[in-house]
Amino acid sequence: MTLLRISLVEDDEEIRNGLEAILRQEDGLILLGAFPTGEDAIAAFPSQVPPPDLFLMDITLPGASGIETTRELRRVHPDLDVLMLTVRDDDQAVFDSLCAGAVGYLLKTTPPRRLLQAIREARDGGSPMSPSIARRVTASFRVERDHTLTPREQEILAALCNGKSYAEAARDLFISESTVHSHIKNIYRKLEVHSKNEAVAKALRNRWV
Repeated sequence: MTLLRISLVEDDEEIRNGLEAILRQEDGLILLGAFPTGEDAIAAFPSQVPPPDLFLMDITLPGASGIETTRELRRVHPDLDVLMLTVRDDDQAVFDSLCAGAVGYLLKTTPPRRLLQAIREARDGGSPMSPSIARRVTASFRVERDHTLTPREQEILAALCNGKSYAEAARDLFISESTVHSHIKNIYRKLEVHSKNEAVAKALRNRWV
């Protein structure tokens, strides 16, 4: 079994303790640290060797926000996955989180079993999101005609936005994974972006609904 190394940033002590208990009880997960502030997480990061595979990150924190903390952690370690876990469900928070490099966005109402599933989805290349967030982001991919995305390209973007990996998108759309990659290249070229996060962020910023 592949072990996943997790760190947690949550300022509410009761919530933090509850999340720690959930993560420590799950086979295959190693909780490296649980921090009340972004500054604490950033300060401890160099001593976490090997580094965490994934951070669970609250947004509203004392001092540096979870978005600012995500941006700094990914500047130091670009391969780090960050999964937002927050009460905020507004477009700006989603947009700013994705721009900072978050790979997924969950609300704190997410059941524990779904949270654990989302952690593994993120490490498998998915972008797990709470249903209400996924619907909002999916709607944003109804792109204006000026961008000339084909119906298939829009389907692929919607699938990825809903947390599907390339392989899962290929399976659901009955096409090969190499075909998905080909479409993704065309989508990035048309939208003038270089990653899935940038595509989502651009769609949200322009409110393509």
